[in-house]
Amino acid sequence: MSRRPRASGYFRTGYAQDLKLVETRTERWSLSAFLMALLAFPFFASPFQLDLANQVFLASIGALALMLLTGYAGQISLGHAGLLAAGAFTAGILFKEMNAPVWVTLPAATIAGALLGVVFGLPSLRLRGLYLAVSTLALHFLVVYLGGEYEARRGFSTGIVIDAPKLGGWTISGGRTWYFILGAFAGATLLLCLNLLRSGTGRAWAAIHAKETVAEALGIGVAAHKLLAFVISSALTALAGALFAYYRGFVSVEAFSLFLTIQYVAMIIIGGMGSLLGAILGAVFVTLFPYAIEAAIGALPGAQRYAGSLFAVNYAAFGVVMILFLVLEPLGLVGVWKRIQTYFLLWPFKHRPMPGSRR
Repeated sequence: MSRRPRASGYFRTGYAQDLKLVETRTERWSLSAFLMALLAFPFFASPFQLDLANQVFLASIGALALMLLTGYAGQISLGHAGLLAAGAFTAGILFKEMNAPVWVTLPAATIAGALLGVVFGLPSLRLRGLYLAVSTLALHFLVVYLGGEYEARRGFSTGIVIDAPKLGGWTISGGRTWYFILGAFAGATLLLCLNLLRSGTGRAWAAIHAKETVAEALGIGVAAHKLLAFVISSALTALAGALFAYYRGFVSVEAFSLFLTIQYVAMIIIGGMGSLLGAILGAVFVTLFPYAIEAAIGALPGAQRYAGSLFAVNYAAFGVVMILFLVLEPLGLVGVWKRIQTYFLLWPFKHRPMPGSRR
């Protein structure tokens, strides 16, 4: 009696399985261990390490928002820093002028970002590529200019100081408290992005990214979905800017330079274009990279001699890393992770190409 051969690998046999976020037992155990480590981290970390983790959470929200727009919908934007500034200044101005509480300023900043997303998105209906990038860059300078004018006219030469937010009688302060709050916002943003991409909207973005003409022929409202991508991405980015303002306790135009936009673009390139995991890995890498360079220079003999050139070294090293990823690893950190994952899935069997096939 012959036995039926057993299938090897992970196979989906229904739509319900296809919609699962966590498919296998190994993934469930790994995710559980990771979440437990995240929850335990603030009780053992130093204040400096907590600050780094909080910066990563903030960067993750902005990187996920940009990944939706560029990595999935295929729309180029160089106005990310302007949107962060819009959210931060909305929260700061409402606090200074009206003493508005945090549960008012955060939704207001999100709405302001969505409205700017409409303005950002309208050129995408006519422009593509470099022309679209230049139009979003112009809006970035406009937002930063208006923020600088507000600071100058109100006499806030060093920036807008924001008090620690309060919820009822509870004041939100301290690195550990912010760790859980920012971590919750980052987790909620990730879940929102995951569900968006599994919906009809996400599939429409993928079709537009692949070929606009074909997407339109399939009955997809290209203009509406392009605009929606800008609105959702801009709203999430402005929310990240408002959270940044509350976390730092002040808002200043100096914090939202064009280099900040380049950093966010680097996050999705280094992490891996078209992957939410890539956005998170890129946010971790780009946020921690300057501190790693600083630590490496500090370990050199006579490190004090290089203290004056630390800023220039950071810029140069950042540029070199971007070039190396673009040339040697176009799939980014996600590509590295998938190769590691595939190695352990196939271990101890080594993959060998078929005779005559390409490697």
